[in-house]
Amino acid sequence: MDDSLYFEHQHLQVRDMVCDFAKTHVAPVARELDRTSTFPWENIKRMGELGLLGVPWSEELGGAGMDQMSYYITIHELAKVDASHGLTVSAHTNLGTSPIVEFGTDAQRSRYVPLLASGQVMGGFGLTEPGAGSDAGSTATTAVEKSDHYLLNGSKIFITHAGVGEIFSVTARTTPGQGNRGITSFIVTKDTVDLDACRALGVGHVENLPKVRGVSAGKKEEKMGWRASDTRELILEDAMVPKENVLGTVGQGFVNFLKTLDGGRIGIAALSLGIAEGAYEEALKYAATRKQFGKPIGTFQGVSFSLADMATEIEAGKHLLYSTVRLKMSGKPFKKEAAMAKLYCSELAMRTTTKAVQIFGGYGYTADYPVERMMRDAKVCEIGEGTSEIQRIVIGRHILGDLLHEPGR
Repeated sequence: MDDSLYFEHQHLQVRDMVCDFAKTHVAPVARELDRTSTFPWENIKRMGELGLLGVPWSEELGGAGMDQMSYYITIHELAKVDASHGLTVSAHTNLGTSPIVEFGTDAQRSRYVPLLASGQVMGGFGLTEPGAGSDAGSTATTAVEKSDHYLLNGSKIFITHAGVGEIFSVTARTTPGQGNRGITSFIVTKDTVDLDACRALGVGHVENLPKVRGVSAGKKEEKMGWRASDTRELILEDAMVPKENVLGTVGQGFVNFLKTLDGGRIGIAALSLGIAEGAYEEALKYAATRKQFGKPIGTFQGVSFSLADMATEIEAGKHLLYSTVRLKMSGKPFKKEAAMAKLYCSELAMRTTTKAVQIFGGYGYTADYPVERMMRDAKVCEIGEGTSEIQRIVIGRHILGDLLHEPGR
């Protein structure tokens, strides 16, 4: 891809910096973190110091003061080496922080965003429930209004950073019988589950951050992929949430969170594209050096055709991703394009990693090479932040909407 189509000089600087960080600090530990399912606190501290946990937020709010393009480049470059690190940045920035930036009051932004943007604590987003996955409007978590607070009860599942995080945006039903219009979003806080490690490192925990009683994390999920990312249940048991922690307007939580997911889908597209590109680069190197029948296997048509397909689709994915980022940055509608980018790039990641494992042959099925990890990491990209089926519904509604509402139809 011609870099000048989407990137300016500062974007190339960000790309080089993140690439260097990933090769220096992520690549050497990615396999072991995946094997042990360990959250990378030491790299979290380093990323916070580099500004990678607050890339698109203003310096006044503790961020790096860069733009959305720099943010998605960061996810893309990290995911080339390890999807878990890329996901950590994506979930923390878009899901954990952006709802407060976009829908919060000035007081909420000044209280919570600097802690998140600087990487002092991790953030998360509580939407999915046991009975509300793709149908997020079926939220069963309740919020009962009291004199000066709301009492929240319910459970959020598959929540990234539910254990390690301390600040969360969550949805709960404030008005029964009102469907999506009866859902409100709230800011809730709790202690990280890794208190000792965080205190030792000086990251991940803020002692004087008021915590909401009744908020806790469940057991850590044992996942096929994204194993260095923390995923758990977020439990709300008579959680006393001050009214000042209502996020946005009462009854608008569902609408606002859908807007958050549009940006999140671009993040998953960037993550998926990074996985695909990382797997392709590994396969390309292997095909040039691995010999069979006295020749590098890349000289065989079957292998070279697979590599050609991978390279072509990755180029297409880059244009789809970064043109969508440009739309978002210009303030234009991007819901359809975000769904397209997420759908295409996530399925591309699955196709590319599968082909990469095939090119490696038996070695590709072992942990000696990163492509087996990349293949496991790719699958959930087709599920998280809206399944491929949901993306097709979103796209279909957009492309058919005007036609189906024409007079006479």
